[in-house]
Amino acid sequence: MGDECPIGEVARRTGLKVPTIRYYEQIGLLPPLPRSDGNRRRYRDSDIRRLVFVRHARELGFEVEAIRTLLELQDQPEGSCREIDALVGEHLEAVDSKIQRLVALRGELQHMLACCRGGRVAECRVIESISNCEAPAKLKSFAS
Repeated sequence: MGDECPIGEVARRTGLKVPTIRYYEQIGLLPPLPRSDGNRRRYRDSDIRRLVFVRHARELGFEVEAIRTLLELQDQPEGSCREIDALVGEHLEAVDSKIQRLVALRGELQHMLACCRGGRVAECRVIESISNCEAPAKLKSFAS
């Protein structure tokens, strides 16, 4: 394969969809791309590596702005990784918080299900729980 390839090949190699690749270019996660004589985007190996990085960061749950920061820091290989560590630490705290809320939600749903006797809807404890109970504070964040 040459130094540059079309977007369809990039999609195949990165596991991203063509509209997603174009979106990442539009929001500046990719540098401006060279164009062919027919004005088609031509992606270099460095662009493909960058897109794989972005895809993996998204899979890890990083928001676009955090990925932008990671990319900027990655482009400064001699710099300190202190800011990267701080960013990942913040993300880890958010993940831990979300896990705690999910565990609480799971417990509440298990409790609701355990109270159900499998009778008629008019007597359903699940419906009653949802209708009459105020959600515990740790579950309220899922409602918004």
